[in-house]
Amino acid sequence: MIETDILIIGAGPTGLFAVFEAGLLKLKCHIIDALPQPGGQLAELYPKKPIFDIPGYPEVLAGDLVTNLMEQIKQFQPGFTLGETAETIEKQEDGTFIVTTKEGTQHKAKAIAIAGGLGTFEPRKPLLKDIEFYEQENRGVDYFVKDPEKYRDKNIVIAGGGDSALDWSIFLSNVAKSVTLVHRRNEFRGALDSVEKVQELKSEGKIKLITPAEVVGFKGSERIESLDVEINGARMHVETDYFIPLFGLTPKLGPIANWGLEIEKNAIKVNNALDYQTNIEGIYAIGDVNTYPGKLKLILCGFHEATLMCQSVYNRLNPGKRYVLKYTTVSGVDGFDGTRKEAEKAVVKSID
Repeated sequence: MIETDILIIGAGPTGLFAVFEAGLLKLKCHIIDALPQPGGQLAELYPKKPIFDIPGYPEVLAGDLVTNLMEQIKQFQPGFTLGETAETIEKQEDGTFIVTTKEGTQHKAKAIAIAGGLGTFEPRKPLLKDIEFYEQENRGVDYFVKDPEKYRDKNIVIAGGGDSALDWSIFLSNVAKSVTLVHRRNEFRGALDSVEKVQELKSEGKIKLITPAEVVGFKGSERIESLDVEINGARMHVETDYFIPLFGLTPKLGPIANWGLEIEKNAIKVNNALDYQTNIEGIYAIGDVNTYPGKLKLILCGFHEATLMCQSVYNRLNPGKRYVLKYTTVSGVDGFDGTRKEAEKAVVKSID
């Protein structure tokens, strides 16, 4: 059985940063995540997309932010159970918790921090015959763009009318051999500058736009060779190597929804006036997975929530022990691996 102070469910940016804040308080962390690598949605959905609202970073790629967070927490030696979903939770008489994954791995913790982002998420798939066949083994249907280089010099068809469809059409226009954007309406629901950029690229011949239209079928025995596209009641064939339908995600809490937590609109209610604790003492929810009055689903808000959560866990595990908060520029950072980070000390020297 894996034992730790704080068991974090979710290896997204909020969960990763919680390891750092816990480490400053000498609290050990272990992380469970259903995905095969840390980073949550940043790593799984858009590692190459830039983020502009992280303090201190005018612009940072999502994947690079994950890399930096992993480097930041390395000295606190967190454990990881990746590729497994937290299935059940049992609260023990001594106030600790035992969490078992779907694969049977057991974890014992003094506190639980649910940092599952939007929960488990599934792409909204078009209802097309044989689509399951083409989803498998790189046969041509992708729901996420994980590595843009996969599409270099290939013919790509993207379907959708939101920000993701617009953004990836723009990005891949400089990578792919051709990009065709199909949308069932003439109007797009996305950032105005993205819509204008697509219009500009269309005029330059870098993006082909087919609207109002829908993809209605596939051609190809081993993998996709072309798509049937219906436009104004007529059908046309579009040759392609990859079809990327970007119709958004359906978030689900998964097994967490059965843990007795207070749920509101597919999110976990917490006490934001104090420490982001749920209705079960010792279980916290931080990041996009929680809800409270005035909630904003932003990474920087998740960082704030993780910080206060760790302070609360420390006080809960050390009743009566006073913790004096010190700036890391003053106290330095001592890792569990024996390393230390500290500001360079001023040189004391007299002047003749």
